[in-house]
Amino acid sequence: MEESRSIADTVDYKGSPVDKSKTGGWVPAALILGLTEICERLTTMGIAVNLVTYLGGTMHLPSATSANIVTDFLGTSFLLCLLGGFLADSYLRRYRTILIFALIQGLGTAVLSISTKLPQLRPPPCNNTISPEKCEKANGYQMGVLYLSLYLIALGTGGLKSCVSGFGTDQFDEKDEKEKVQMDHFFQRLFFFVSLGTLTAVTVLVYIQDEVGRSWAYGICTVSILIAVSIFVSGTKRYRYKKITGSPAVQIFQVIAASVKKRKLEFPSSIELAYEDSSEDRRLQRTDQFRFLDKASIIAGDNEKPKHLPPNPWRLCSVTKVEEVKMMIRLLPIWATTIFFWTTYGQMMTFSVEKAATMHRSIGNFQIPAGSLTVIFVAAILITIAVYDQLVMPLWKKWKGTQGFTDLQRIGLGLMLSTLGMAFAAIFEVKRLSVAKHAGDHVSAKSTLPASAFILIPQFVFVGSGEAFIYTGQLDFFITRSPKGMKSISTGLFLTTLSLGFFGSSFLVSVLKKITGRNGGWLADNINDARLDCFYGLLAVLSFINFGLFIWSAVWYKRNEPSKNSSVEMERIKTVGTAEIRSEHRYVLEQL
Repeated sequence: MEESRSIADTVDYKGSPVDKSKTGGWVPAALILGLTEICERLTTMGIAVNLVTYLGGTMHLPSATSANIVTDFLGTSFLLCLLGGFLADSYLRRYRTILIFALIQGLGTAVLSISTKLPQLRPPPCNNTISPEKCEKANGYQMGVLYLSLYLIALGTGGLKSCVSGFGTDQFDEKDEKEKVQMDHFFQRLFFFVSLGTLTAVTVLVYIQDEVGRSWAYGICTVSILIAVSIFVSGTKRYRYKKITGSPAVQIFQVIAASVKKRKLEFPSSIELAYEDSSEDRRLQRTDQFRFLDKASIIAGDNEKPKHLPPNPWRLCSVTKVEEVKMMIRLLPIWATTIFFWTTYGQMMTFSVEKAATMHRSIGNFQIPAGSLTVIFVAAILITIAVYDQLVMPLWKKWKGTQGFTDLQRIGLGLMLSTLGMAFAAIFEVKRLSVAKHAGDHVSAKSTLPASAFILIPQFVFVGSGEAFIYTGQLDFFITRSPKGMKSISTGLFLTTLSLGFFGSSFLVSVLKKITGRNGGWLADNINDARLDCFYGLLAVLSFINFGLFIWSAVWYKRNEPSKNSSVEMERIKTVGTAEIRSEHRYVLEQL
């Protein structure tokens, strides 16, 4: 009876085996996920969606520079998730990581609130009649304080995103049927809180920024983070803690190092002569792809034959470990072709918000903040997921007999929708620029054009729907197609697509700024003098080319899929069972 009340590899706050009746379950999960997840989304998205208007309107930075600061901020936030995950898995555990990085994020929002309040940390106001080029730009000291606040927030976000959701799932025992059902409901609550935080950010928080004051809005974020941390700490005695198992990234380096050292050896004619230390129920069959890595499993002489002690993993690796690394390598082409989606996504947070600020955004007597138009983007995501779950999946099951689109089909659909989104953005930008040209030369970057901002809806809808498909498709692909022991690094790969996509957006803007810089160029400081139609057109063309590369990569992957070549996937299903395969989807929570 006592054994049923404990969970393997799980301890309480004292390091003793947990008592299920006193720890875990809904209450601790709510303490971890509820306010903490809401505050993280509220802070990150509330800053990102409206930061570009502050950089241009208050700090008097050029349009392209403002856009790059925003995308660099977002890219760094996702890139630092790898650091947070590594520290949690190898040293700190999730509880300490969440606590430390939440406080860092709170410090960042406090500094940002102060920097937007003190006049010394902003350049003097600029008259609307003066062209942006003649306004005094923020100096190095003022930008330094701003950068300090933003990257403290990015660091905090990275640590939180890598641990909050995973720590929430640690509070449930997958082998307990009752808690297993609770965990399934927990997933729905997770998405609800993520969406709630994002919606609050792009509506309430953005409105407070524009109508009350940015220092007030960021101060609210700081206070909410401190409250969330206090509530989080209050549940310390009720949490369940997973033991540290180390980083699986080391295994990849070990296989590569061992194969390089034995690059001149010939692989034995029989696979039975290769080294294997995995139990029979966990072994993977050897495949012919990437045969160079197979040399890591060659036993080179009697000195490497395992006796009483395990061999040096930097010189000899098992066949199963080699095959797990191969499975990770197979993911790379799909990984590479999903990066560009997040480059186009970055434009929804930057130039699209800037364009909205130049157009009429009124509904009756209510003026919609430019940053709040991204609520259309969020709504498109929610509606797309709801329609897909409630309508498409049941119909698809009746027609094809499967539960909706495959992971690769969803990724492809997301890439196609983002391509259409950029095409519509280019078309409607032609319309906006024609209105600006007709208004005359006196129109400044801060003038309101006689055009409705609602013509931006198609691009928000297409890219938002694209994210709904590509995000879930990427998560499904990187989790289910990777080895069980490498889920953290595979989800890390997924996050790097977001990071590299945002950095790619900054790089592309910088290059185009230099190439087309004459007479203002495509990305002129005054957005009404720029040629964003050409910029969006280029993004549409590049997205279409990237879509073609993805199709090629998907075909290549299917052709070389382990389940078709060597029955690796069939062996895996026999090994762990279909129930555990389904449970692996829960690793989605690690990176939401």
